Amino acid sequence: MWIPREQLVEVAGTVIPGGLLYVGTSLKTPTGETDPCLIDPSKPVSTKGDFSERQTNYWPSYSEISSSARRAYLNWLADGRRDPKADIGYVFLFFYGLERRAIIDASKDEAARADWPVIADEIRRLLAIYGNTSNSFKGYASELLNWVALAEHPAKSYAQPVADYPRTFELPLAIRLALGQAAVDGAPVPAHLALAWVRLDPTVNLRTPAIRCADEFADLFKTQYALAYGVGMVVPANRTKLKFVYRGASAGLRAYGELKLNFGDTPDVSALTAPQKRLQGIVDAATKDLEAYSRFLGRNPDDRAALEGLLLLPAALWPESAQKILQGIKTRMGSGTESGMVMMSFQELLASLDAKAALTKDKTLALARALESLNIGIEPDVLGGAMLPKPEEKVVLFVVPPGEVTSRATPAYQAAVLTLQLSSAVASAEGEFGAGEIGYLRGQVQSWTHLTPNHRRRLLAHLRLLIASPASLPALKKRIEPLEVTAREAVAAFMATVAQSDGTVSAAEVRILEKVYKALGVDSKKVFGDVHAAASGAAPAAATSRKATGPVTTGLKLDPVRIAALQLDSEKVSALLASIFTEADESASARQPTVELPPAEIELAESEQAANSASILGLDESHTALARMLLSRPKWSRAELLDLAADLDLMLDGALERINEASFDIHDIPFTEGDDPVEVHAEVLEKIAA
Repeated sequence: MWIPREQLVEVAGTVIPGGLLYVGTSLKTPTGETDPCLIDPSKPVSTKGDFSERQTNYWPSYSEISSSARRAYLNWLADGRRDPKADIGYVFLFFYGLERRAIIDASKDEAARADWPVIADEIRRLLAIYGNTSNSFKGYASELLNWVALAEHPAKSYAQPVADYPRTFELPLAIRLALGQAAVDGAPVPAHLALAWVRLDPTVNLRTPAIRCADEFADLFKTQYALAYGVGMVVPANRTKLKFVYRGASAGLRAYGELKLNFGDTPDVSALTAPQKRLQGIVDAATKDLEAYSRFLGRNPDDRAALEGLLLLPAALWPESAQKILQGIKTRMGSGTESGMVMMSFQELLASLDAKAALTKDKTLALARALESLNIGIEPDVLGGAMLPKPEEKVVLFVVPPGEVTSRATPAYQAAVLTLQLSSAVASAEGEFGAGEIGYLRGQVQSWTHLTPNHRRRLLAHLRLLIASPASLPALKKRIEPLEVTAREAVAAFMATVAQSDGTVSAAEVRILEKVYKALGVDSKKVFGDVHAAASGAAPAAATSRKATGPVTTGLKLDPVRIAALQLDSEKVSALLASIFTEADESASARQPTVELPPAEIELAESEQAANSASILGLDESHTALARMLLSRPKWSRAELLDLAADLDLMLDGALERINEASFDIHDIPFTEGDDPVEVHAEVLEKIAA
């Protein structure tokens, strides 16, 4: 009698929960023998039995094992079928009952067919506990999962979600069916199915990062797959047809003859090698992008969300917790006193993102790049060469509109930065950096239409930083002094171009320019001449004795073409400014040592790569593919194998001979027997699956 999942049953004084068992005194196979899975209450049971000990043979039967083994088995069942220390023989003995219910009973009983979802759930639960204990059990359990999933399969399964399957020596039948249906329909393989394909196909090599960083790998793979194939890769329909022959783990099932599912003319695209090669290229690219993060997790397995590790990933792959923090920062930027901008200490920013320690220069630059990819700019502009902020120092975060390509190296922008820095330094040195000065400078930045919107937005953020911490005039002078007089005059003249870029130069602007010229060590009397020269598109004038006493408006309307020409001719100014304001490389003592991959990590990567090797019996790619396909059924007609060999560009007889020779060399048994049909040696399957 079949015991449903929700029903308790008592055997030999032991209460067994969870059902999914056959209990009774009679359950026959077609040969008249008692089915191995039947728990017969009339059989003697010892008072003691340890299910962690091996007490069964390779083909256990409840009626034939010892009384102590029966006690051990009943104890394991009563414990919930969950102890990972249990001998795999007891797991198989229970599994035999699932096989019979799902295949034999379901073929003639609707109630048994209705148990398929329950049986599938139980198989997955057992695989999670014992799948890594026994490759043989993993293989048989995966085959039964295939049966219950595909006995009634949808017509377009490639459009459906993919169930969970373990990775075994062959691609799960459900995946092969979905791919075959897509090939018949000429439909593109969607990203979720392509991901399942590469994760479960033994011919695809998955290295450590793809396994350790599974979620990040999935996102990267889907992104790169879409870039390569849009809505999906179209797989051609090949000659090899899909058919499923079930190999029973239980000796009781073998009496029922061949158990098979046919899928008409649906091709088995796993016989092809070209699609896997294309997918392997995407896998390798996605894996490479994860290598640094994977090594970080190898050393810090509990710090998956730490900023130091996240900076090794594209910001789009950061976990939801970090994304929420960044969204919170964007919200603060939108509601700040200055729209689209917020100021905080660098330490506050790092703490909010779960940084474990102060960041190195490389990590700080990586943080700036990550923020910028999310349309968040940061001042000081470390990507433009600014000094790295100390933890207690302020930083300004601001909105960077998407889509605009900006360059921080333009002479106009660098001159504008220098103008703000010198203006703040001069004003603060004279105690005049108040609301009026700040408002004037802000208005100036907004009027500089020769700069891009992103440049102006960054300059406003830079000004916000200067309000809190004005530039040091002595420090600026010290960095400017090494320049030759002609170079400083060139810089000053270019700043004059920036000052009057709105077409007029006011008296206030002239006064600031005079202070800036003085800070540069340039005669302030040059201001008026340089302004006029820039307005006319000519070279900066020589020193003049004229002094500006009021607004200068006549003759200063600018020709945009002349301004553009002047900016293009000012590359030398850009180089000069870069030499002044680009942060020098950190000293050798401050540099962080290169972190080498620890030997244990190298060994792990190499061992996992070796474990994922696609080769069978040391064969090359094509012969391995043929061997894998042979293993998917116990028996093949010669016509079927001729189609399969043609798909792989192999000569059938020569290929079989080569595979058999390799099998003899390693296992001392042939891989196949017979000519038509060709049968796969059962012992070979057991050895490869083990």
